[in-house]
Amino acid sequence: MARFISAIAARLVVAVPYLWLLVFFLAPFLIVFKISLSEPALAMPPYQPVFDLFAGFAAFFEKARALSFSNYLWLLDDPLYVNAYLSSIWIATVSTLITLAVGYPIAYGMARAPASIRPTLLMLVILPFWTSFLIRVYAWIGILKPEGLLNQFLMFLGVIDEPLVILNTTTAIYIGIVYSYLPFMVLPLYSTLEKMDGSLIEAARDLGCPPMAAFWKVTFPMSLPGVVAGCMLVFIPAVGEFVIPDLLGGSQTLMIGKTLWTEFFNNRDWPVSSAVAVILLLILIVPIMLFQRSQARSREAGN
Repeated sequence: MARFISAIAARLVVAVPYLWLLVFFLAPFLIVFKISLSEPALAMPPYQPVFDLFAGFAAFFEKARALSFSNYLWLLDDPLYVNAYLSSIWIATVSTLITLAVGYPIAYGMARAPASIRPTLLMLVILPFWTSFLIRVYAWIGILKPEGLLNQFLMFLGVIDEPLVILNTTTAIYIGIVYSYLPFMVLPLYSTLEKMDGSLIEAARDLGCPPMAAFWKVTFPMSLPGVVAGCMLVFIPAVGEFVIPDLLGGSQTLMIGKTLWTEFFNNRDWPVSSAVAVILLLILIVPIMLFQRSQARSREAGN
């Protein structure tokens, strides 16, 4: 009896995460996918469903035979959406690489700091999360605008003679994304570097390996799980980012998050906007699968 109860408990432990994903991921995705196959209409909500589950299975299969993916084909034919996807992927990729370049030294310094001050350093990394994300992005407007703090400071030092145009540019988007998502890069890197055995570096140096070569041959390869995890945690939300491009990038910024917002709330074309969201999700599934595969390999290597 005890073995039976333990087996049931073990299955429930596994079933709860799958139930969570089913309710909060798969079900909303199916709803959005259903809307993407609908037709726009002047109604509330502004679409005409193609599938009606209450009409019976006969009507359901009849509609399925006449199913049209016109919304998806229209997106692929329109260069606006294609360019928005490409621009979002490019900006997210560059931002992720910059975040990695900035976050790796921070995480490395935290991992090599004395154990007594590591909790304080970790708290300083997490501290920005105590403030609203929207307020933090708004603060960068006051820093980057022509009469903002950055230009005033540079002009005070004599570095520039006239204000730099940073706000409403792609550079401002990079700054906003790197600042906002830097903790997501630092934390997995710190977790990986802290667990690394320092005696391996000492052994490499004893064998005549220079410090920089020891870093690239020992430290960096062993920190790759943290690098992959940090890059995925930054890249995935950056692709669909809306707030930062809207506030810091200006009206000329072309990213899929802003395009999705325009279709939903300005054009009120829910079928097309749902198709945009479905394609975006499919694009993000690829790095998620790669991340899961790398995590599985790292666990197997650890075992």
